Amino acid sequence: MNLDQSNLQKLVDDAHARHSKTSGGANASYIPYLAQVPSHLAGVAIVTVDGKVAFAGDADYPFAIESISKVCTLAAAIDQVGSASLRHKIGADPTGLPFNSVIALELHKGKPLSPLVNAGAMATVSLLQAKDTEARWQAIVDIQSALVGSPVKLSDDVNRSEQDTNFHNRGIAWLLYAANAMYCDPMEACDVYTRQCSTLVTATQLATMAATLAGRGHNPVTGKQVVKAEHVRHILAEMTMEGLYEHSGDWAYNVGLPGKSGVGGGLLAVVPGVMGIAAFSPPLDVAGNSVRGQLMVADIARAVGANIYDKQ
Repeated sequence: MNLDQSNLQKLVDDAHARHSKTSGGANASYIPYLAQVPSHLAGVAIVTVDGKVAFAGDADYPFAIESISKVCTLAAAIDQVGSASLRHKIGADPTGLPFNSVIALELHKGKPLSPLVNAGAMATVSLLQAKDTEARWQAIVDIQSALVGSPVKLSDDVNRSEQDTNFHNRGIAWLLYAANAMYCDPMEACDVYTRQCSTLVTATQLATMAATLAGRGHNPVTGKQVVKAEHVRHILAEMTMEGLYEHSGDWAYNVGLPGKSGVGGGLLAVVPGVMGIAAFSPPLDVAGNSVRGQLMVADIARAVGANIYDKQ
C-alpha cells in the first residue's frame, strides 16, 4: 500500500468528500451535552506507525471520548494485572446485547464478559491499583494522554451531564459488587468511569491512539512505549469482539479491522503494523456507532486493502 504523504492526504480528502454529508442517524439524546453537539460536524484522520499524519474536515474538533476510553483503561489494567488475570476477572467475549445491558450480567452470573461494555469497563476501572479515587482517576488521565500523544483534560460540562444521568450505571456497579466482580468501592468505580468518558479528544488524537496500538504500543508521535507490546494483541482481540457494540461482528465481516466507537461520535480502527484511522461525526446508528464515521473509516480501509482477513 502506498503510504506517502500525498496519498494519505488524498485518502482522507476523498473519504471526507464522499461521506461527510451523508444523512441518517441521530446524536445521543440520553446525555444532554451530546444532544447539543452540532450534527453536521465530520472529520477523519490517519496516523501511520512511522508518524505521518493526514486529516480532513473537523478532525481537530474536541469531542467527548465516551466509550473509546474503555480501550485506554483496558490498556492500563492489562499492563498492571496481566492478560490472564484480566481475562479471568472480566472476560473476552461479546455479550451480544447493548453496551449498558443488565440482562447480560444476569445471564452470566455477574461476569461482565468484556471490558468494552459498561459493566466490564467499571470492573476494569476497579482493577487499577490505586490508593484512592483521585489516584485511580489520575492513572486513567495519564494513559489516555499517553495513547493519544498529548494532554487530555476532563470536560466539566460533559462530566456534569454524565454524572447527573448515570443512575443505570450505578445500578450495574452494585450488581457487579453483589456478584464479587467489583474490586474497589462500586460508587468509586462508577464515578471514575463516568469521568473517563468525559474527557475531550479529536479525531487526529484518536488516530494517534490507533497508530500506537498498530505499532505494538509504541506511540509514533511521542516516541514512547505506552503499552507492553505483548499485551496489544489481547487489546485488539477485545476490540474485535465488542468494539462496535452489537454491530462488532458486522464491522469485522465488512471491514476486517479491530475498532472502537463511542457515543460522542468518535470511531477508530487499527491496521496492525501500518497505521491508525479515526473519524468523528455525532449522528449514531441504533447501536451507538457514528454513521458517517463508519463510512469514512471503512472507505480508507478498503482503499488501502487493510482487511486483516485478506492477508494470505
